[in-house]
Order: sequence, then C-alpha cells, then structure tokens
Amino acid sequence: MGSAVTSFTTQHGLFAVFVLMAAESAGVPFPSEVIMPLAGALAAGAVAGVHLSLGWAIVLGAAGNLAGSLVAYALAALFGERLLLGPGRRVGFSARHLQLAQRWFDRYGLATVLVSRVLPVVRTYISFPAGLARVELVRFSVLTFVGALPWCAALAAGGYAIGANYDRISGPIEKVAIALAVVIVLLLAGWVVRGRRSATASGS
Repeated sequence: MGSAVTSFTTQHGLFAVFVLMAAESAGVPFPSEVIMPLAGALAAGAVAGVHLSLGWAIVLGAAGNLAGSLVAYALAALFGERLLLGPGRRVGFSARHLQLAQRWFDRYGLATVLVSRVLPVVRTYISFPAGLARVELVRFSVLTFVGALPWCAALAAGGYAIGANYDRISGPIEKVAIALAVVIVLLLAGWVVRGRRSATASGS
C-alpha cells in the first residue's frame, strides 16, 4: 500500500493528498502517517521534478480529512448501525466499538471529535459514531478541521525535515504509528473494563 500511495501522490501532487486523506477519514485504510510525511518530503524536493507547497499540502490534508469525515458522518446518520455492523465490519467495526464511542460522547461530548483527530486509528473511524449520535454538524465540521490541522502539520513538517531521506524512515514511521495505536487500544480497553467493574459494584 505504501508504494501505491507514494506513486499516486508523486503523480498527482496536492490533488492526491486531498483524495487520500478524504479516503482515510471515510474509513478506507490509507494511513495519514504515510500520506502527510510523504507530502512534506515532496515539498522538500525529495523526488526530482516534483515539488509541492508545504502550506497547501497541510491545508488540503486537513480539508480532505473534513471531506471524508462528512461522508462518514452522513453514512452513519442515514443508515445507522445497519451499515456499521453490516458492511462496516469489513473495516473493523463491531458493536463494542460503537458502545465505546457512545461512552466517549456521553462523557466528553464534542471534545471527543477534536481530541480524536490526533489519535492514530481512532481518528479514522470517529466520524461514524459522531453521525450515529447526530452531533451538531457545524461544530462537528469546525472541530474536525481544527483537530486535523495540527496532525497534518506535524506529519508534513516531519516529512519536510527528512526530505530526500524519506525512504529510509517511512517504515519506522508506520511501525511507531502501529505501536501508538496498540497502546491506545489497550488504554481504552482498560477504561472500559474499569467502567464495567464500577457499574457492577454500584449495582450490587
């Protein structure tokens, strides 16, 4: 997948950044941890004959994130759990994910939308439960874009700094992202277990 993302982005530039980031936010597993550093590296001149604007890459990355998030939000709002627990299983959804997301919204409200944009893996799927909860669309859109900007900027800036050496570290970047995702999942699982134990103790 990494080579396909690299080829597509090299050929189509900023358009590819927007499309790939939109696809990721709509649930298609194109990792932003590869897309945005690559855009930054191309902005630094890592590939001869290809030069992107770093600023526009960041803005269009965040805009793509918003576009894909709105698609995911609309699908969840229109079709609900039939979509997420049917075809949605193919991209990793389960009833447990939806219950967990609902608890996030119950406890933190719209702050969940903002904070989740900088969490690997979680950021890809958070728009679906937001659509299920039918959170206020304008604020959802603003928080999505604002939350995506620092994520896109940090990744693109890292790629820009690496420049022509991108190929040497793209693998480690993906491994770090996976490690972070595993840590997040473990923390969330611990939080759910603790909540269930508290609920059981209260019921008794």
